[in-house]
Amino acid sequence: MSQLTDVAAPKPAPQKPNEPSQVGNVLSFLTSRLRQIGIFIALVLIVVLFQILTDGTLLQPRNVTSIVVQNAYILILAIGMVMIIIAGHIDLSVGSVVAFVGAMSGVFAVNWGWPWWASILASLVLGAVVGAWQGFWVAYVGIPAFIVTLAGMLTFRGLAQIVLNNRPITPFPDEYVAVGAGYLPDPSNGTSILEWITVALGVAATLFLVLQQVRERNARVKLGLEDEPFAWFVTKIAFIAVLVLGVTYLLASYKGTPIVLVILAALVLFYTAVMHRSIFGRHIYARGGNLNAAQLSGVNTKRVDFLLFVNMGVLAALAGIAFTARSDSALPGAGAGFELDAIAAVFIGGAAVTGGIGTVTGAMIGGLIMGVLNNGMSLLGLGTEYQSLIKGLVLLLAVAFDVFNKSRGAKASS
Repeated sequence: MSQLTDVAAPKPAPQKPNEPSQVGNVLSFLTSRLRQIGIFIALVLIVVLFQILTDGTLLQPRNVTSIVVQNAYILILAIGMVMIIIAGHIDLSVGSVVAFVGAMSGVFAVNWGWPWWASILASLVLGAVVGAWQGFWVAYVGIPAFIVTLAGMLTFRGLAQIVLNNRPITPFPDEYVAVGAGYLPDPSNGTSILEWITVALGVAATLFLVLQQVRERNARVKLGLEDEPFAWFVTKIAFIAVLVLGVTYLLASYKGTPIVLVILAALVLFYTAVMHRSIFGRHIYARGGNLNAAQLSGVNTKRVDFLLFVNMGVLAALAGIAFTARSDSALPGAGAGFELDAIAAVFIGGAAVTGGIGTVTGAMIGGLIMGVLNNGMSLLGLGTEYQSLIKGLVLLLAVAFDVFNKSRGAKASS
């Protein structure tokens, strides 16, 4: 009987000594994705730090709305700039283009009395012309983008001052101002605790992002390409949901959704799809990763470069419209330093200095890091000299982190 019992008793499955645990899988995955995950961690740490230092003022609904509205035009510029940098170029002229287009929109809407929508449309067309001008010299003449856009920085700044005669143009039509400073209509007229259109948009955005992540993971699993541990996937989904719903609650507690945020969200969705799902997006990565290989593969790199600068001109024009609308004034000094903030957002967001690497989402996170830094330091009463010092150090650390990741990857592969 004892023998039968011994035979029937199930034996424990042998455990492989080298089989990694679930925690080990997650840690290994996080290490391999240090570049992408690091910027999220940095954003969370910076928010927590300034929330403590400002005694909770940073995440007050009104202040969160201010961060969104004040940095929307920088984030719009960062979308175009990350595409330029992925392709291996740089654009130093976007701040001056913001000023020039803002000045011309003032002429259209105020001096000439055009309808607000016609002024915005003409300004976007003007931005495309500016981008085509610079793209021609870069793509078809072969002048380095650094030189072309440095000349553009001076040229368009001068044109903005000539157009305005060094005097601001104001006021703009109310519909125009609403683009940069308005909010979606509140059906309750402020009587409800939370603005319900914002709540509905936030819940819809959360569901969309979660379902998109699940669908993409399922597609990778079917193809046998999934290497992301399930525990980390669930953690990431939860983080995204909490982040979006938290921002939704804060916005709905104040005035609701800024119109410029709706524009920005539409741009992020569109350009994320372009960079990851279109032939043009793949050509941008190929051009920045290896120019010679891209040309040998049949990529029309001149056309790619030209279209990139046309696109950057349109986005710079849109940023100029948003900035001019928010300030309700076309200013000769508008856009000063915007190019540096946009470039910094892209590099902090994980783009490689040498090109070929970067994402629209990363640029948005980098821009938010810069925005939170600016807002937090202003709340603490730090002077502009200290703010410039800290932002410069953050940018340097971000690039150093990129170089460290590259050298670590090279050592691991060798």
